[in-house]
Amino acid sequence: MKDDDGGLHGSADFDETFREHYWPMVRSLAIACGDREAAADAVQDAFTRAYVRWRRISRYDHPAGWIRHVALNRLRDHFRHEARGEKVMERLQGDATMVEPAPDLADDSLAAAVAELPQQQRIAVSLYYVEQLREGDRGVDEAHRGSGQIPPARRAGVAARVGGRGCTGGWG
Repeated sequence: MKDDDGGLHGSADFDETFREHYWPMVRSLAIACGDREAAADAVQDAFTRAYVRWRRISRYDHPAGWIRHVALNRLRDHFRHEARGEKVMERLQGDATMVEPAPDLADDSLAAAVAELPQQQRIAVSLYYVEQLREGDRGVDEAHRGSGQIPPARRAGVAARVGGRGCTGGWG
């Protein structure tokens, strides 16, 4: 793509950012929401949006934080849209129920422990343990907003159940 002044986007920096952050973001969001495909779609969309704006975004202190923020918003939009669709289907089909297959995640113990948490806490825990982000990193602060911090006792309980480690393997 060409910029306004005719020069190429900083594709080398973008490529490096993509290679370094794409899979950790997908894994983290997949753990948070339980849907690997939705997570991958959200991260892909966020990187696409970042590429179009890369000239500006590359000057941010943490471009990957902006991308993560966009991916989280995209994922929230996806599930809001799905929830509305499910309500419509329930009205149209009466008592019919839809069953989705369980997600194929690399670390079932982590997924099971995180699944017990409320949505905002699932996002925060997955960012903390899977992507190794800490408070103050963009995306982590966004995940905490609106629900408060994860209580230390709850955080310690999740860490104990999963052995204090994140997912480091592939998707299985």
